[in-house]
Amino acid sequence: MQDRNLSEELKFQFKHGGMHIKLIFVNVLVFALIMLLALIGRTTDQEVLFNTILDKGFTLQTNLRDLAFAPYGLITSIFSHFSVLHFLFNMIFLYFAGNMFRQFFSDRRLLHVYIVGGIAGGIAEVIARQFMGQYPAVLGASGSIMALFIAIAVYRPNIQLNLLGIIPLKLYVFALIYLGSELIQMTQIDGIAHFAHLGGALIGFLSVQNIHSSSNIINWTESLQQRVLGFFSGRKRKGPKLKAQKGGRVAKTDEEYNMEAKAKQQKIDKILDKISKSGYESLTKAEKDFLFSQSNK
Repeated sequence: MQDRNLSEELKFQFKHGGMHIKLIFVNVLVFALIMLLALIGRTTDQEVLFNTILDKGFTLQTNLRDLAFAPYGLITSIFSHFSVLHFLFNMIFLYFAGNMFRQFFSDRRLLHVYIVGGIAGGIAEVIARQFMGQYPAVLGASGSIMALFIAIAVYRPNIQLNLLGIIPLKLYVFALIYLGSELIQMTQIDGIAHFAHLGGALIGFLSVQNIHSSSNIINWTESLQQRVLGFFSGRKRKGPKLKAQKGGRVAKTDEEYNMEAKAKQQKIDKILDKISKSGYESLTKAEKDFLFSQSNK
């Protein structure tokens, strides 16, 4: 194992650690900025000003009038935390949920589920607050993380966890207990955005429904992202997807592309079932190489 100093290790993890690690880095940087602004506010005569900047810049306003002037809160809030415990708990949860997610899906899909789940959670909280008549500011990555967690719990419900290191529990049972507690507590005034958690959970569930279809919510957002990027780069795609072949590029129809994607996912599912029954070491070298190559796409 190569010895690296702290700076080198952080650079290595950011470059090679996967999308969940990159998201943790972003959350760390935002948290550090929030703590710096709060410190400046406390040590100067401008505490009210800096508190306003923190509130309006990093939180989601649930009052519709305030939200209209700060819609960016739907994004900034899913990377923001104001307390150390809230931040640490969410980052630990993100690490483990993200690590499980990457065993089955790509980094790009993880990013989309995180962002879409967080936005949907924020919208759910805003809607609920209109009926409750209470308009607290909302922040935190919990809705995004819940989307990742529920996606895995629905896609591979029989993964076994050891609760507290000693209690064996199927992943779907853990998910049901967690969702049940959210439903029970969602009408309580406890400072927790339960509706945001449930909104994120809904996206997690939808993200693994009809997973090979263009109507799948995450497939749709990925396609939308490509169209938007193509528009701004001036290279908007107009033809069918292409595949490289010897002697030039040959057009691949959408039907061929979807069939290949479905066949590839079926192969992944077969390998994962083999792991669940006989363990990782039962895989052949070719199966290990294939699984590794897909997890890095």
